[in-house]
Amino acid sequence: MTSSTANRRFLPTSPFQQVSQAPVEKFSVDDLLTHDRYGVGRVVGLGADNKVHVDFGAGVQTITLPNSKVTRL
Repeated sequence: MTSSTANRRFLPTSPFQQVSQAPVEKFSVDDLLTHDRYGVGRVVGLGADNKVHVDFGAGVQTITLPNSKVTRL
């Protein structure tokens, strides 16, 4: 039998914090963003499953969102 965190109840008296998922930021084609490793880039395409294709000048990278290294400009 497998357990799923989506089906578990949160008990208000629990000493553990409830984990909430951060909302996924939506990007559009031609949006500018910065990445901690690749630098400044422009969104050139949108993929399935929260993926964006970003042109950083040296090449196009596919980034899965949410990503803590990505910031919208």
